Amino acid sequence: MEKLQVDNALLKQFKLWVQDDNLENLQSQLTQMYPQDIAAVIDRLNTQEARVVMNALDKEAVVKVLVETEQDVREQFLSAYISYEIANEFIENMNSDDAAYILNHFPNYKKEEIISNLQDIEYASSLLELISYENETAGSLMALELVKAYQDWTVAKCIEEIRVQAENVESILVVYVVDNLERLLGIITLKNLILADPNAHIHDLYNKEVISVSSSSPVDEVANLTKKYDLMVLPVVDPLGRLVGRITIDDVVDLIKEEADEDYQLMSGITEDVDPTDKVWILSRARLPWLVIGLFGGIASSRFLEIYENQIMIHPEMAFFIPMIAAMGGNVGVQSSAIVVQGIANDTLGTKNIGQKILKELRVALLNGIICSVLILAYNLAFNDSYVLALTVSIALLTVIIFASVFGTFIPMLLNRMKIDPAIATGPFITTSNDLLGIVIYFTIGRLLYANL
Repeated sequence: MEKLQVDNALLKQFKLWVQDDNLENLQSQLTQMYPQDIAAVIDRLNTQEARVVMNALDKEAVVKVLVETEQDVREQFLSAYISYEIANEFIENMNSDDAAYILNHFPNYKKEEIISNLQDIEYASSLLELISYENETAGSLMALELVKAYQDWTVAKCIEEIRVQAENVESILVVYVVDNLERLLGIITLKNLILADPNAHIHDLYNKEVISVSSSSPVDEVANLTKKYDLMVLPVVDPLGRLVGRITIDDVVDLIKEEADEDYQLMSGITEDVDPTDKVWILSRARLPWLVIGLFGGIASSRFLEIYENQIMIHPEMAFFIPMIAAMGGNVGVQSSAIVVQGIANDTLGTKNIGQKILKELRVALLNGIICSVLILAYNLAFNDSYVLALTVSIALLTVIIFASVFGTFIPMLLNRMKIDPAIATGPFITTSNDLLGIVIYFTIGRLLYANL
């Protein structure tokens, strides 16, 4: 196979083959491509073209490609099949985690209907267990396929059992050691098994220092553990400590990407998980709430300016620096909140010594504020005649930067304590709040200085 760049030329070639019904060239090209690259092509074809390409694949390849395609493309493709066909042509040939992922995108009645049509009753029961886990938990992310050994087995028996168990396991990274009650005791590597005396017992060889995660643990914990300990696979246990599944690194990478995309959208003021391929009204619905909040924030800003109308009339030169003050406050607030949100997401921020963290951010803000206020003071003294205006803008800028930094640090921490996603604090919320705060600080300082200097 070769890794191909999915560009317009390749896409055009696929369209021509589909239009000419040239299955020979189509199939020849598809056999040379990875499932991920095929999915990237299919995502950019129309529904009819995508179905032609999918039908040109063999069953094993279709299953792998189906998992990689965009949700709307997958739904369009599967809509042409009845539940029995979806169950036995696709779901039954997938790893349990991939099957559960696809099933969870169906309505509940459709999920049950598909599973009831599976001919492998044991597999159907396993899938029912998987889809019963709450979203955003380790249980919803895990696969049931794994290789395990009982502690009282010999190495020879363990290797023999691996051959049997590995039939449905895509990759064997470690062998899990359990007791007679299926409780996870530790792990043993394939290297240690191969090098060990065939008559040795597993309980003398396995590594008891194993990191596991509960099936009810949040997916954030899964990502943090995998990253912190450089794990390729993470075993999942139930509340009794029994081994129930495993989470592999590929699923964790997908999870991290989804979480990053979600946080980025939240920080940009998008309230739903959307893709560019979604319908216009869905994209609009996701963006509108924060736009409305921003609109009312703008109205509030105009009302604040109205309060200081007389001051602007007496000192109109102050109006020239309103955009700068508001923008600097918004930018500083976003920077501070973004760092805090990142620290919370990476589990590097901690929950103790919040006061020290705010104090540190305050020192950073003070340093940046002094530098920026000195620069704007130098500019105003060079290009403006009003000493009072220069002093007003500089002091106001320093104050706004400090307040915005503390505000941007404190709010995400507060939201996190309240079990609310702190990513929503970044972007429009912080920007709008600091715009208002900046205007109040600017004109309050201006009023004081112009009255006394």
